[in-house]
Amino acid sequence: MIRPGSPLPETGHRSREASQPRPTEETQQPTAAERVRTLVESNASAALTIPGAERDGVDNTAPSVPEARAVTPTGDVLLLVPTDSFAGRTAVHAQHDEVTAVMEITDVAPVSVPQRIRGRSWVAGWLTAVPPAESGACRRLLARTHPAGPVPGPAWTLLRMEVGEAYVDDLWGQEHVEPDDFARATADPLARHEAELLQHLAASHETQLRSLCSLLADLPGDCAKPLGIAPLSLDRYGLRLRCRTESSCFDARFDFPEPVNDVGQLRRAMRWLFETAAETP
Repeated sequence: MIRPGSPLPETGHRSREASQPRPTEETQQPTAAERVRTLVESNASAALTIPGAERDGVDNTAPSVPEARAVTPTGDVLLLVPTDSFAGRTAVHAQHDEVTAVMEITDVAPVSVPQRIRGRSWVAGWLTAVPPAESGACRRLLARTHPAGPVPGPAWTLLRMEVGEAYVDDLWGQEHVEPDDFARATADPLARHEAELLQHLAASHETQLRSLCSLLADLPGDCAKPLGIAPLSLDRYGLRLRCRTESSCFDARFDFPEPVNDVGQLRRAMRWLFETAAETP
């Protein structure tokens, strides 16, 4: 399993009766397309570049930073960029021509942990300016996705990226994603709440998180009694913790009994995990 930075050994847990020393094919996990879609629709940092672009002999390929992103029902990515950014100027100048572009998204853990970059995703495709006739519907979609985002106006240009390919390198591994798979995928339902939930767990539930270590009793050495523990990621299938020992760090993944779709179901799943840990000798 590939991760940013140095490799970290992985552990897994699926039930009260057995803890797994490593993930298996039965471990519940989001697909690569779902992971990319989640990052695209998240607030994670993104940089938009136009490879090899020059104007008037001057290299203007400095990344543009989209202020808001959304995905249309057909799988195109909407990007709100500053009008004076290179991507904004280039797409408008190209008029109806397509401009090749790459968006890189960097996913950083919202709590303090070793190796905070959880992964990266790249989405490549063709960039065009949204025509005025479609601007209203696209801006409404952006407003629903980013209600606290910038108010569209002369300072902002709305672009559309037709996805040609995507790639993800994260806590689950490295995978390519086809455009059709990206279009059909849905973002994780907990993604918009994940940062707040992880910060709450880290600040108010350290004792309960440590109780989950009882499910790691079969691990060798000092892994069963880590010196430090912090919630690293959360999705509809489970919770991942990053644990620190005297000699290393490792991740422990705890699956929910069934996928959750909202915060209410998440509370019940977390209660199940904590009760399972309390009942483990």
